[in-house]
Amino acid sequence: MRKDIHPEYHEIDVKLTDGTIYKMKSTYGSAGDTLTLDIDPTVHPAWTGGSHRLLDTGGRVSKFKKKYEGLGF
Repeated sequence: MRKDIHPEYHEIDVKLTDGTIYKMKSTYGSAGDTLTLDIDPTVHPAWTGGSHRLLDTGGRVSKFKKKYEGLGF
């Protein structure tokens, strides 16, 4: 491996939305910095199994359905 081309890998604190703090190794910031998350596994529907809603912004879904309605979608 070539020297002096890789970022420093150090320990930081990662703060979740509920206030829980974990120590992790990262290239973020400098040693001892805190990374505060806006979205984390405790609240994100991808990890919590929450329901998903499809938002039809600008009629895109309706336009798609109309275009391909004869194909049985």
